[in-house]
Amino acid sequence: MRLILYLLLISSIFTNAQNNYPQDYFGAPLDIPLILSGSFAELRPNHFHSGLDIKTQQREGLNVLASASGFVSRIKLAHFGYGKALYITHPNGYTTVYGHLQRFSPEIEAYIKKQQYEQESYEIELFPSAETLPVTKGSIVAYSGNTGGSGGPHLHFEIRDKLERPMNPMLFGIDIKDTSKPIISTIYVFPLDEKSSINKSNSKQKLRLIPLKSGDYATETIEAYGNIGFGIETTDRQDLAANSNGVFNIQTYLNGNKNFEVDFSLFSFDESNCINQYLDYEHYVTKRQRIQKLFKLNNPLSILKPYLNDGVLTIQDSVSSIYKIRVSDFKNNESFVSINIKGKKTTVTNPVMPKTTPYYITASQSTNLKSGNVSVDFYPDTFFEDFYIDFDVRNDTLTLHEDVIPTRKNFTINYDISSYRDVDKNKLYIARLVGSKKYPVYSSTKREGNILSTSTKTLGTYGLATDVVNPHISAVNFRDGQWLSNYRFLKLKISDTHSGISNYRATVNDKWILMEYDYKTQTLTHDFNDNIIPEGKNNLKVIVTDNVGNSTTFESVFYRK
Repeated sequence: MRLILYLLLISSIFTNAQNNYPQDYFGAPLDIPLILSGSFAELRPNHFHSGLDIKTQQREGLNVLASASGFVSRIKLAHFGYGKALYITHPNGYTTVYGHLQRFSPEIEAYIKKQQYEQESYEIELFPSAETLPVTKGSIVAYSGNTGGSGGPHLHFEIRDKLERPMNPMLFGIDIKDTSKPIISTIYVFPLDEKSSINKSNSKQKLRLIPLKSGDYATETIEAYGNIGFGIETTDRQDLAANSNGVFNIQTYLNGNKNFEVDFSLFSFDESNCINQYLDYEHYVTKRQRIQKLFKLNNPLSILKPYLNDGVLTIQDSVSSIYKIRVSDFKNNESFVSINIKGKKTTVTNPVMPKTTPYYITASQSTNLKSGNVSVDFYPDTFFEDFYIDFDVRNDTLTLHEDVIPTRKNFTINYDISSYRDVDKNKLYIARLVGSKKYPVYSSTKREGNILSTSTKTLGTYGLATDVVNPHISAVNFRDGQWLSNYRFLKLKISDTHSGISNYRATVNDKWILMEYDYKTQTLTHDFNDNIIPEGKNNLKVIVTDNVGNSTTFESVFYRK
């Protein structure tokens, strides 16, 4: 009887939560069955996913529809991120977002191109007035693509509230078929201070999952004492898709009392960088597994709803407890894990002692570390917790701990390059040294006099690198002196092997032309349908510059009629 009442209560809460949002206002943004490659708030590198990634049948060019009537309030075209993105504001105060687009509807496309040619820039951000580009529900506003930081053709779709906070579009009736329970892959338990223990150890322990006939799970009984917390690796899988996505809700109970909740309904972009504190970050970096911590320590994430002691369990000697985890998806398919805890104060065998160094970070305070020609500036609240940091400088190589500590803000690394020859200074940049071979990866570098600086969120090994190699430019679909009358596109390939491409500029007959850069294929493309290139002989000139100022000029002649 208790189980029935519990299920009815959960169902009631779930239904009421959904009904707080208009259910018929927003329509599907594609006119094909909706199948997800990515779900709302699922765990991504350094952020929560802010929308639904909807599969487009491995194709580009599908109709993208206005989910509701309104007006185009923002347009952004970028080489990275959302690529080509469209924002529509609706009379009810919500905004829908459509990302990774191939192109826009003719009216919107013409509006954008006019601005691009006026500003002489492919990357552009526009904020049209409410009267400029009105749209109606179901009208074609764009075509799906793979632009920006997309790993394959799909539509990224968001619904944001008046405060620009992304919300789960499924709350508004966007329906995705899902009849499968969430998958629970791993459970860990953490001792949270030096006085706590789990199975005679003061290090985290992986628990063995025991499948039950009901489809739920149990684990072996654990012996514990003191303050402990649990972590879970869990995913969901919708119907018609083999890929794994994120879950909708996680709740924990201690002896029947609600202990903690993670609600993936809504979050703020400002807090998305707290994801690495929510995860066992070191475990993720070293093992590529995302263990979600079911307790809240120094984390302002609003999706975390601590009901009892921030999710921390205080286990007393000779007291037994039952801990349960409920994981559910949006359709309320649910999986449970039951863990029996036996309180037992024991002597820890082979205790793990915390590592100490001469350098200590107090998270709430600023810290400056300096050695030789290198200094590092940490600002208040750069980190979530206090810790001892590794810091060493040898021959311009900076060892700044390992990338196992999550950061909340950027910090600054400075190099004094006054000892270098003037002829070499302009070719220097700060690089993160990655892998066993310490391969240099460009870190955005600024120079002021003899000081090079980079702002980063990543601990690790850094050094100075030199780039004296010019970018490379080559024609893709034409040759010098060729007639291109029947061509739709003009394409070139550009690349840079060291510091990376900073900017490019293309002109025909000394007049700027629009070229779209796809960093994934290293391709520049001009569309002759822009109708700005005259008949007859045309002189093409393309200049590409890398991040330290090396540049290459490509010139060619082509003809059109």
